Amino acid sequence: MSRSIGLAHIIRHDDGTSTGVWGIYTLQSAFQPIFAFKEGKLSVAAFEGLIRPFRDGEPQSPGAFFGTCPAADRLHIEALTRTLHLLNAGACLPEEASIFVNFDPSVFTDRHVADKALRDMRLVLHEADIDPRRIVCEVTEQRSASQETLYGFVEALRANGFRIAVDDYGADDSDINRIKELKPDIVKFDAHWITQLMESGAGFALLTAMVRSFENQGIRTVFEGIEEGWQLELAERSGASMVQGYVLARPELAPTSFRVFGKVARPSADENKAQVAASPAPAPRARPARVFGRKATP
Repeated sequence: MSRSIGLAHIIRHDDGTSTGVWGIYTLQSAFQPIFAFKEGKLSVAAFEGLIRPFRDGEPQSPGAFFGTCPAADRLHIEALTRTLHLLNAGACLPEEASIFVNFDPSVFTDRHVADKALRDMRLVLHEADIDPRRIVCEVTEQRSASQETLYGFVEALRANGFRIAVDDYGADDSDINRIKELKPDIVKFDAHWITQLMESGAGFALLTAMVRSFENQGIRTVFEGIEEGWQLELAERSGASMVQGYVLARPELAPTSFRVFGKVARPSADENKAQVAASPAPAPRARPARVFGRKATP
């Protein structure tokens, strides 16, 4: 089997981790835990791979990095970042945890491109010794150059044992018909959108109804961008399957300390809120009297 584009740009290290090189940038993997609600407790169910670029040893924003990359290179960079995350996941994450990796639909222009991406995934998973059933392929809510190619690629991913997640649901390009076509295992709700819905009783009722509808179809839900205790409380009340955000855990560069999460149950939502409340804050922030809504900005 030929060596993939991703593996060709990888540097292996003595501690088992890997970094990527693309032009003047060094790329590292960061992982953020995704927690599941279960019997009033939170436990780590998965990790999302996030790219962290560096230039001359200084961290750069992912947006700035991707913004400087020519469109013609995007497909190869996508392959490189997935390869990096999978190799590092095999080296430093709990063996039972799921791993979320991103796919940008806009780069899949034809069936040949999709088939090549799938072959590369299988090669990397073999090298990383990762069971394909642990992988959740996040398809962003961006439009594909070819919807037919995208749907066929998603089916091929599923046929190879991967699970499918639709990312950023609720963003500008969201389409419930696309959910019906892709038949994902998981829907990840856009962080800004769910926060807006949580600000009113009517919005929260709508959010809860959507979660219930997805769950009734066998689709699990993830609320992203949970940064404050009141959001965590409402996420649990809505019936969301999983949550992700700074109030629970920040991303860590590989090698991470997260391997221990495979054996340790996380605190309940109530316990976590108590810990957050006890943590020092840069400035006091008033909480609104109503149940729904953000804390007031200083």
